[in-house]
Amino acid sequence: MAAPFLTLSVNGAQRRFDLPGDTPLLYPLRNDCGLNGPKFGCGLGECGACAVLVDGRPVRSCTTPLAAVAGRAVVTLEGLSRDGAPHPVQQAFTEMQAAQCGYCLNGMIIATVGLLSRKPNASEAEIRAALRRHLCRCGTHVEILAAVRRARALMTASTGKEAGAA
Repeated sequence: MAAPFLTLSVNGAQRRFDLPGDTPLLYPLRNDCGLNGPKFGCGLGECGACAVLVDGRPVRSCTTPLAAVAGRAVVTLEGLSRDGAPHPVQQAFTEMQAAQCGYCLNGMIIATVGLLSRKPNASEAEIRAALRRHLCRCGTHVEILAAVRRARALMTASTGKEAGAA
């Protein structure tokens, strides 16, 4: 018996996959959708390079079965920009030069978007907690933290909410 088609929203477009439900989400995103933001790092959900947003929450796509996201909204790094303009988090990472090799950036940016979407005024401890399981082998941690702080300021400025405002 053939596997049923699985449908989900990828960066706002409905996509239908004829794949087994236990296929890791990362593979159809990269292979079928041609999205290169999520990276294959460890394949074990340990490094964070494969992170995507599912219904606004960061998940590790290398260990998330396709069936687990059927009918849900998946956003990759490519889906963050609007009308050709980078997302404020992407802008902040560029401004702060928070990259060396760039392999970890997908996960760092996705984790930051997830955090600041839920907690626009995230504290330093909350920022560090959100990023603690994302590995950067190049050692740009200081720049990454600066970029998250900059993103927080950009997002606060764009919404008109001051720190601490509800």
